[in-house]
Formats: sequence, C-alpha cells, structure tokens
Amino acid sequence: MNPFDYDLFVIGGGSGGVRAARFAGQRGLRVALAEAKQMGGTCVNVGCIPKKLYSYAAEHAEGFADAAGYGWRIPGQPTLDWELLKANRARAIGQLNGIYEKLMAGANVARLQGHASLVDAHTVEVRHEDGHTSRHSAATILIATGGQPWLPELPGSELAVSSDDIFDLPHFPRRLAVVGGGYIACEFASIFHGMGSAVTLLYRGAQILRGFDDEVRDFAAEEMRKAGVDIRTQAQVTRIEAMGGARRLHLADGGTVEADVVLYATGRRANTTGLGLQALGVRTSEHGAIAVDEHFATSLPGVYALGDVVGRLELTPVALAEAMVLVDHLFGPTPGRPKRQMSYDDIPTAVFTHPPIGTVGLSEQAAREKYGAIRIYRSDFRPLQHSLSGRGERTMVKLVVDDATDRVVGAHMVGADAGEIIQGFAVALQCGATKAQFDATIGIHPTSAEEFVTLREVSRT
Repeated sequence: MNPFDYDLFVIGGGSGGVRAARFAGQRGLRVALAEAKQMGGTCVNVGCIPKKLYSYAAEHAEGFADAAGYGWRIPGQPTLDWELLKANRARAIGQLNGIYEKLMAGANVARLQGHASLVDAHTVEVRHEDGHTSRHSAATILIATGGQPWLPELPGSELAVSSDDIFDLPHFPRRLAVVGGGYIACEFASIFHGMGSAVTLLYRGAQILRGFDDEVRDFAAEEMRKAGVDIRTQAQVTRIEAMGGARRLHLADGGTVEADVVLYATGRRANTTGLGLQALGVRTSEHGAIAVDEHFATSLPGVYALGDVVGRLELTPVALAEAMVLVDHLFGPTPGRPKRQMSYDDIPTAVFTHPPIGTVGLSEQAAREKYGAIRIYRSDFRPLQHSLSGRGERTMVKLVVDDATDRVVGAHMVGADAGEIIQGFAVALQCGATKAQFDATIGIHPTSAEEFVTLREVSRT
C-alpha cells in the first residue's frame, strides 16, 4: 500500500507544472498542485499571451497607416485607449486562469492555493493565503516554479519596472527607455513604439539579440530603427535618478536619456526563493537554476524539476514537452503510444518584434562550427502588401544547408507572420528535409513563405 498522500505533488501552476499534473491525473494517479498566484504561470499572466495581445494592439497602428494606400479614408487620428486595452487584456487572462483551473478539476488534481516549500524529499509544506500551513506527503515531487525578472543592482534601480509590471502601468508612457538587448527587451521596444511611445533601447553589447543568427540580428535591428525605435548599442547605464515624475538614465560615456518609464529587461532567473532547496542540499547553478539530469531528476532522490526553473531553453512549448516526457518516464507512456523522448534540437522560436523574427535550427555561425562546409541561401525583398502601403519595411529569408548532405539545418525569417511561417518549416527540419526537397516543393503565390522554396542562387559558402 502506498504510504504517501499523493503519487505526485507539483509545485507551480505554470505551463510545465499544469501539463505534468494533468497528464498524471488523467492516468488515475493521485496528484496535487500548489500555486500561490494565478494559474498559468509567466506565459499566461505576464509573458507570452499578454505580450502577444499588446503586439496585436501595436499592429493595428501600422494597419491604420497602411490603409491609406489601399483607398481607406480614416477620419481623425486613431488614438489608443490604454485603460480599455488593459481591462480587455485582464479579462482575457482571467478567462485563461479559469480554464487552467478547470483542467485541474477535470483531471482530478487536488488544487492547493498557497506557497509550497520542501520539508524533505517526500514532504511539502503549503503556506495558505489565510496564514495557516498544511503538510502533504508524496512519492514524487516536481518543482516547476518558472523564472522571474532579474534587475541588476545600481543606484536608482528601484525606479525601474520589470516585464512583469509593464502591462499595467498606471499611465501610458510618452517616452519609454528599455534597458536590455534580448528578445523581451526588443519585443517591448517594438510594441510600445507601435502603440505610440518614443522608445530608446539601451544595450551594453555590440548588437541586440545575442544568440540569434548574426545576419538576422543585423537585419532586425535595421528594420526596428527604420520603424523609429532608437537603438543604442555599447550603452551602459550607471545610475537612474528621478526627475519629478520622469526618469533620467546616466550612461557610462557621460550621456543621459530621459524617459517617463524605464523598463529593465536584462534577463530572468530561476524562481527558487523560499523552496527550501539549500537546506536539503539540492544542487543549483551559480544563478540559482536547479541542476537536473537527462530525466529531470535533481540531486535529491524523488524530487524532479523542469521548465524555466532548470534554465535550459526558457520557452513555454519546451516546458510542455519536458512535462510529458517526465510523466512518461515516471509512470510509463500512455497505452498505445511510444514513450516520449526529449530533444532540444531544431526547436523553433519567434521574437515578436515589428517586424517579427522566426527561426529554427542552426545559425550560420553555429552551422559553420558544426559542419564546416555549408551553403547559404538568402533573399530580402519588399513584401507585396507594401507596394501600396508605401511602408519601407523589408523581409528577409535565409536557409543554412550542410554541403555534405544537402540537408537544411537552419531556416530564418524576419518579416510579417515569421512565426507562423517558420512553424511549418520546423516540421521539415525535424524530418531531415534536403535543399533538393525544398526546391521540389511548389510555392503558394503570392506569399512571403514561397521564398523559402524558390531560393536557387547560393549567397555564399
């Protein structure tokens, strides 16, 4: 007889935790999940979903401007109702929170509202909102507490806001300073510029979007600048001071930037505060991410971790995949299905800048290091829609091909609907498609996506 209250106890109600709890519960296992905040984690509440909704809001401004070239006459100047946007977003997120709660109920998962911490390898203590605590035993414990924004310590850093705060600013910022050069910083720079802010992006490195293909980085930066985002690289903020209701950022080169709001998007760290890991000797990295093996086991037997809290690829679909793989590993695969395996190769991703970026597989520089001889196929062009809109935005598509095998090992795009388009080509890369197979595929005309199957000339080797 099982001596524990639960077969699986999940700490964290984000994408990975909910997926693991749901899949285990649907198999008839006794499962509990503790979450101190709203269900859905970062993605639903202060990440992917609200960010994409605000990106849509920014796209409407572009659409209003483009419409004139198509014969539409819009009387007056369209204006953004910031309070209405916030309210509508909050309502949509609330609906998603409710859906997540229903998923738990439907899978017979015991839902505990409160902050959970480890007592030992098989005991969890939950501190509930009313102040009382409860203890629960489990054969297996899963930590899926995600990450949180990290702000560096510098004079005046308390005057800045994080990406968690940006969605509910009390007033829409006429001037926004964004510090950081990763995808979160670049996305919010594009979004708020599109909605009407004068945006200055400050990044201490030589080029934004470190880790992406270099040509993609350069092209995206140029398009963002053309759109009106003031991107300043090699810019190191030394302190922030209040100027009445405004902010002044002081830079290492002696320059200053003034803004109504300062957004720090300088990275995220694993959310492990208050979990009791140190007392139990759970091994973590220097930045606090929980160390796990290939099966997501921590250094404490019986305790597992996945998602952003382990610091691998911090993407919602990755956390979902890891959760399904872990449940198969712990409890066996679903009857009639093979056991899932986790691979971090060829994972597609998108950056919702304006224009957006879609990418899958290896960058050009990574492919050169891995394969040596490669072929690059590249094109940039003015999309058909802008032949009438008058906008100068351009699109770039790029394929990276291993010369020895003819296999396409990287596909990259900067342009409208890049995320939607690259998702399909990610399937092709998973299947090992060759450049010859791309060439044999008939394109859909007129689309930007067809460029991927009509690239014939080698740009460079």
